[in-house]
Amino acid sequence: MHIYRTHNCAELRKENVGETVRISGWVHSVRDHGGVIFIDLRDSYGLTQVVINPELEFHQDLEKWRVESVLCFTGKVVARSVENVNPKIASGEIEVSAEDMQVLGEADVIPFQVAKEEQTPEAMRLKYRFLDLRRERLHKNILLRSEVISDIRRRMTGMGFHEFQTPILTASSPEGARDYLVPSRIHPGKFYALPQAPQQFKQLLMVAGFDKYFQIAPCFRDEDARADRSPGEFYQLDVEMSFITQDDLFAVMEELLSGIFDKFSSKKIAQVPFPRIPYREAMFRWGTDKPDLRNPLEMVDVSEAFKNSDFNAFATVVQKGGVVRAIKVPGIADKSRKFYDDMIKFAQSVGAKGMAYIVWADGEVKSPIAKFMKESELELVKKAGGIKDGDAMFFLADKEKSVVNIGGHVVRELAEQLELLDKDVFKFCWIVDFPMFEEDEETGQTVFSHNPFSMPQGGMEELLNKNPLDILAYQYDIVCNGVELSSGAIRNHNPEIMYKAFEIAGYDRSVVDDKFGGMINAFKLGAPPHGGIAPGVDRMVMLLADEPNIREVIAFPFNQQAQDLMMNAPAEVALRQLQELHLKVVMPEDKKEKQQSKK
Repeated sequence: MHIYRTHNCAELRKENVGETVRISGWVHSVRDHGGVIFIDLRDSYGLTQVVINPELEFHQDLEKWRVESVLCFTGKVVARSVENVNPKIASGEIEVSAEDMQVLGEADVIPFQVAKEEQTPEAMRLKYRFLDLRRERLHKNILLRSEVISDIRRRMTGMGFHEFQTPILTASSPEGARDYLVPSRIHPGKFYALPQAPQQFKQLLMVAGFDKYFQIAPCFRDEDARADRSPGEFYQLDVEMSFITQDDLFAVMEELLSGIFDKFSSKKIAQVPFPRIPYREAMFRWGTDKPDLRNPLEMVDVSEAFKNSDFNAFATVVQKGGVVRAIKVPGIADKSRKFYDDMIKFAQSVGAKGMAYIVWADGEVKSPIAKFMKESELELVKKAGGIKDGDAMFFLADKEKSVVNIGGHVVRELAEQLELLDKDVFKFCWIVDFPMFEEDEETGQTVFSHNPFSMPQGGMEELLNKNPLDILAYQYDIVCNGVELSSGAIRNHNPEIMYKAFEIAGYDRSVVDDKFGGMINAFKLGAPPHGGIAPGVDRMVMLLADEPNIREVIAFPFNQQAQDLMMNAPAEVALRQLQELHLKVVMPEDKKEKQQSKK
C-alpha cells in the first residue's frame, strides 16, 4: 500500500465498499456526535468523510491538532445509510471507517476560515495566499486557469501553430507603459528591461521565416491596478502569422475563443462569426471602444432638435459646435423622481455639467425641459429614439469628446441599475477601423492614435494623399461582455511606409532607425506581410470563472500597490548588492522625511 494514499478524496464510490484504503488531506471540518468523530478530509480533488470511533487508540490524540492540519487515514470503505447520503460531494455515498491515523503536518490557529467563504480583508488573503488558495472557489479558479491554458496549447498546435519562447531580458521600449528595469552587473550604468510584450521578437520570427507562432507569454508593465488588470505582470496568448489578411486572423481567433468559451462555461456564445463594429461607430453608439453588447442601451444624436430650441443650455452648446446625445431607456416611465435625480448626480460625478430627461407616459410628456421645446422638436426627439409610451430619454450636451465619454459611463450605469445585462451569454465583437492618427489636444500636432506599427489601410497612397486624421489602420480589438481581451494589427512591414507614417507623426528617419533599428533593418532584408494579436489569459479566465476581479484567477497576485504581501516584495536589498550593480539609491524627499521621523 502506498505510504500516503491509495485514492484521492473524491475517488471512492459505492463499488469500493469493503476495501481497505488510505487517504491523505487537510482537515476541512470536524463534528463530534456523542464521542464519534466525523471528519471531512479535503485534498485537491474533493472531500471524503472519515469516521473515528471512540474506542480507537488515536481518538484521544484528536485534541492535539486543529482544522487545516494534514492527516493520513487508513481504514475500510463503508456505505452510508440512505438518510446520510450527501449528494453534494462525489464520495457522498460512502465514508471511511478509520483504523489508523498519522499526523503529516500540524496546523496552528489559522487566521481565517477555509471551509467557509466568509469575508476576509484582501490584505489578509494576500498575506496568507497559500491558505486562501485552499478555499473551494479560488482553488477551482486556479485549476480552471491551468485547464484553459492546456486547451489553448492543444487547439493552437492543432491549427498548425508552433510555440516559441522569446527573451525575458531585453531592451527598454520607448513606447507604451513604464518598463521594469534590470541593472546590468557587467555593463555598469546600462539596463535590461522586462518585456511589456514580445512584440518585436514575434515579428522578427515572421521575418525569420516561421509561419505561425504562439506563446503563453509573461508580460511586465509598471502600471496601476484595475479590476481587469493586475499590476506588475500578466500572461497573454501571443499570436503572430505570416501571409495573412485581417480576415484570416479573425477566423483563427473565432475558432479558438468560441471553442474555449463553449468548453469551459455553460453560458451561450451569442454569435459566431463575431460582429465587426468600426471604432467610430462604437464610440458614437456606446461611448467606448469596448462595448458590452449585452446592453440594449445606446446613444443617438439629437443635436438638430435642440439647435434652435428655447432650451438655451443645449441650444448654445450646439450653436458653438457641440452636440446633444440621447439615451433611450424603454419602459421606465413608472420610475420615481429619485431615480432620475440619482442618474443626474451620477452623470455629474463622471464630468457632466448636468443631464436632462423626458418621460413619455399615458400620452403625456413629462420633463423639466419640455416647456422649452416646440411640438415639432419633441417629435424629432421621439422619432430619433423610436420612443413608445412608457419610455424615457436622457440627454447630454457638450463638446463631442466629452459627451461621448460621459455618455459611455451613463449607458453602462443605466444597464447596471436596471439589470439589463444577460448574465448567461458571452457577446464577442471585433472593434475595427481604428484611426491611424489623431490630433493632440494640447499641441494640435498629429500623433499616432494607437499602435504606430499597424499597416495603414491603403498603404503609401493614403499616407501621401489623404488627410492624416481620416486614415484608418488595420488595427482591431477583441471584446467580450465589455472586457477588452486584446488588441492586434496587421503589421506595417514596409520600411518606406513606416518611415512615412512616423514622419506624419513628427519623427524623422533617424529617430526610427535609432529607436526601432532592429526591426526596421530586418524589414529591409525581406519581410512577409504578417499580423497578430495577444488575448489576455487572465482576462479570459476571469470571464470564464465569472469573477469581477482579475486577482481571483491569479495564484499569487500583487495588491493594488504592486506589492507581494506574502513574499514581502518589493524590498530593500543589501548595500553589497547595490555596489555590485554600481547603483546608488536616491530617495524622494517625502520618503526621506518619513524615514527620519520613524527614527
